[in-house]
Amino acid sequence: MGKITVAETIKELSRIHIEQHNGLLMGQCISAVGWVNGTVPNVPGIIELPMTESAGSGIAVGAAMVGRRPILVIRFQDFLISNGSQLLCYAAKVKELHGKSAPVLVRALASEGIGPLHSGVLHSLFMHFPGFLVCAPMTPEEHRACWRVYMENDDPMLISEHRLSFANTEEMPDDIHDNASITLFAISSPRLYVQEASAKLAAEGIVCNIVHLVWLKPFVVDERMLKPLRATGLGLVIDASFEICGASRSIAYDLSDAAGVPVKALGLLDHTKCLCPPLRNEAPNAERIQEVVKTILCQH
Repeated sequence: MGKITVAETIKELSRIHIEQHNGLLMGQCISAVGWVNGTVPNVPGIIELPMTESAGSGIAVGAAMVGRRPILVIRFQDFLISNGSQLLCYAAKVKELHGKSAPVLVRALASEGIGPLHSGVLHSLFMHFPGFLVCAPMTPEEHRACWRVYMENDDPMLISEHRLSFANTEEMPDDIHDNASITLFAISSPRLYVQEASAKLAAEGIVCNIVHLVWLKPFVVDERMLKPLRATGLGLVIDASFEICGASRSIAYDLSDAAGVPVKALGLLDHTKCLCPPLRNEAPNAERIQEVVKTILCQH
């Protein structure tokens, strides 16, 4: 048997969740458009939501409040904005304020190249508000681990998925070197490019450490991150979401504060995310990572 893909992993986790854990799965066009890139099983317990953009999250939160464990699929993360009120203003707060949890699991899909209203990566938004667990898995085992955390807790969770990861079958171990000049911390889709960037930099005599980040909130700084960072004395956090007020800057601050060394941030530029000229604004690829690393090293 071949290795299982991220998409197949999500599909199997969803099937088990629905059939064995009192789960539901709901969203718009679940069965009509490829079963969400092949990540949803064809089993009883699927609810097709109306095309109302904002009502679906209310239905999911209501199901969570009466004892179910619903999966809410947001096919494009831009739609987290219209669905955000029920999630951030109710599900995120109800446990702290009233002692009654709403453990909805939000599967929010990010994309590249679909257009200005279908390409967003908005996990930073959910990091900003109290109450939600936020993770960005990119491998099969990472998805399994995130799912276990969800099932072991009664908090709402946002899984920031990226369609570019769905065909992936490989795990992504950290890559640490004794003679590295900088430590790169990668989140979401840039994790697919950071190794290529590191190889290109190595050809120029610049050695990089690579640390892969999955959990964005809570973000816990540990020795896995601090040891290579202190050794290099420089760090760069790379994310697919907007850099300004985003996950990359927040995490860079935490790492810099804990290690006592400079840590920079790299993410989307501060204009509309789109791959169409003249508004081209894509997540950091190998070339951009390479360029920014060289700039940082020149400054230090």
